[in-house]
Amino acid sequence: MGKVLSKIFGNKEMRILMLGLDAAGKTTILYKLKLGQSVTTIPTVGFNVETVTYKNVKFNVWDVGGQDKIRPLWRHYYTGTQGLIFVVDCADRDRIDEARQELHRIINDREMRDAIILIFANKQDLPDLPPFPSFSTLDWIPVLTLLAWR
Repeated sequence: MGKVLSKIFGNKEMRILMLGLDAAGKTTILYKLKLGQSVTTIPTVGFNVETVTYKNVKFNVWDVGGQDKIRPLWRHYYTGTQGLIFVVDCADRDRIDEARQELHRIINDREMRDAIILIFANKQDLPDLPPFPSFSTLDWIPVLTLLAWR
């Protein structure tokens, strides 16, 4: 039945942009989604693009490097983006505020106005790390309020 409906209605495609600070785990997440297993990665200089299919939807995922020198180039990837996965390294407490500021810049861009946004709180499985909300919910409220308002 699913194959018949797929033939009638066709497959959907979505352009997803995966952003976050360097070393947040974006590339690892992308290849875990694509391959179903963890792989060793190196820092992304530029971007990786992979197609991940889930329930007849093809997600074209653009994983863009997060080094501070690359971040001004992120805006060149915004056009046509339907979804944003913003990856935050919960273990890197010194840069949580920097990540929040970058997310705020992204969602304030008119090209990202209609994008669906997922904040991926990564590396929560590391030992001795408090849950993400316990140390930063209040800092993220202005960003989350802006998202809810849109």
